[in-house]
Amino acid sequence: MRSETVLESHDIEKILYHIANEIATEQRDLSRLALVGIHTRGVFLAERLRGLIGRIRSVDIATGNIDINLYRDDWTRIAHNPEVRGSNIPFAVGGREVILVDDVLYTGRTIRAAMEAIMDYGRPDRIELCVLIDRGHRELPIQANYTGRFIDTATDQSVNVMMREHDGEDRVDVLTQ
Repeated sequence: MRSETVLESHDIEKILYHIANEIATEQRDLSRLALVGIHTRGVFLAERLRGLIGRIRSVDIATGNIDINLYRDDWTRIAHNPEVRGSNIPFAVGGREVILVDDVLYTGRTIRAAMEAIMDYGRPDRIELCVLIDRGHRELPIQANYTGRFIDTATDQSVNVMMREHDGEDRVDVLTQ
């Protein structure tokens, strides 16, 4: 398998600052905003965005995380025994503007599952999507409101996002078989 690094740590840092600035500018009432990271790397991205938005607008954004494994429509094809990590939504979802945060947007199935999972916690006024990488190839009509970078990939390639909190470093690689 061949690996090509497409984003380094400093690139990811710049992208996250740009996204945080965009969210801080476009969201009218930050007191109603909540960031929900999708396990695993979306959780770390949401926490980083929370810190950046907090510094930009001097506000503490409600943040939680959600595990969507049991909501996936394809979980039996992905793994025979999916790892269930649990969710932590320490705020009322009803009436909030929720931004789901994930590392890679591909087919849209993860986001569909995340929206279904969020609804089990209440009915937000709005759900938006923030992703570090959009690689195209949608199977469902889902698009991100906030995108760090679009990376054109073939369907036989994969995008590997590494976060220092989980992997010891920040980097994005495109893997080719």
